[in-house]
Amino acid sequence: MRALSGTASIRLFLFAASACLALTLGGCAGVTVRDPVRIGVVGLEPLPGQGLEMRFNLKLRLQNPNETPIDYDGIAVELELNDKPFATGVSSRKGTVSRFGETVIAVPISVSAVAAVRQLFRFAESERVDRLPYVLRGKLGGGAFGTRRFTDRGTLTLPGIGSGGGRS
Repeated sequence: MRALSGTASIRLFLFAASACLALTLGGCAGVTVRDPVRIGVVGLEPLPGQGLEMRFNLKLRLQNPNETPIDYDGIAVELELNDKPFATGVSSRKGTVSRFGETVIAVPISVSAVAAVRQLFRFAESERVDRLPYVLRGKLGGGAFGTRRFTDRGTLTLPGIGSGGGRS
């Protein structure tokens, strides 16, 4: 086997580099840009509690602004009220949000006695308890692209306080 000359080596290298670049760019053309799933609080419904904890069904609206369906397999959430941790919850629910579609899912959440007492003290100090600021953080599991993290902010009303559970 004979050795390549300096010019032939450079040409071979440039050809290989050009081929790799073309394959890389061609592969990127087939990749679809996916917009993030939109997840927002729809409301809270009371559930029977156990011991000193309170339980709620946190209703979430999942919206898919993409051209392809999104599969999910599980969800975990953390809810803050009045800038303080309030509740956490998980669900192993599986499903699909159709292309340019939406669905509402319920996630059972638990409120510890400490978090409930902390909020009661905040309610006593506050002038208005009918519109509570919240921050919802979580992750939607599964699907071809793995876990999707999300954050939603707004105000809501707890069941039994004000005019009913809902987001504004």
